[in-house]
Amino acid sequence: MCKAAPDLEEHHDRIDIRAPVNVSVSTPPPRLDGEPAGEVRDAVLIERSRTDPERFAPLFDRHAVSIHRYIAQRLGADTADDLMAETFLVAFRQRHRYDVSRLDARPWLFGIATNLMARHRAAEVRKYRLLARSSVQGRPLDEAAVQQVIDRVDAQGLHGALASGLAALPRRLRDVLLLFAWAELSYDEIAQALDIPVGTVRSRLFRARRRLRDALGGDGSEEVQP
Repeated sequence: MCKAAPDLEEHHDRIDIRAPVNVSVSTPPPRLDGEPAGEVRDAVLIERSRTDPERFAPLFDRHAVSIHRYIAQRLGADTADDLMAETFLVAFRQRHRYDVSRLDARPWLFGIATNLMARHRAAEVRKYRLLARSSVQGRPLDEAAVQQVIDRVDAQGLHGALASGLAALPRRLRDVLLLFAWAELSYDEIAQALDIPVGTVRSRLFRARRRLRDALGGDGSEEVQP
């Protein structure tokens, strides 16, 4: 379960994102070009929060659950509570640097969370190894089953060779794979989150899938780069 929203602070500004945000129904805040009518996009909220910190509050309401779930899948629920809160604290402090041409803040928030998780790399690897050791190894999967597992990398079914394969992945490959599989970001969004080129995202995802295929017993003879 997610913790209550943290109090965010920068310099002398304070904002409690548990408190309601007073937005006039008759005069909604202006939207950026291309923003759907009736919906205040993330970039607008961030831009306006630079002078009115309480405008940042709805970002927590929109994205806290997905950020918490992603961290929990990788590190466990207890660690996720603290890192989710820290993710939004860092985001609030860095809001003046946000590129408001990017209307959706999810890649930015997932990027912050992923960077914070780097401090817990050893704990993440230990978790996967424990899952691998606690599982009963079954017969080798056929090629179709291997591809299905690689495509899903389902956290709920993480066990055996798959858990061992994730533990063995270098962090840069694991970050791309799990942002794709668990955070459900597109290639472009992963590139934004990690501040790397889209071509690098494709290359890392290809290598991560190939290594998992090897761990699961697939031959990879027909695999093509995405």
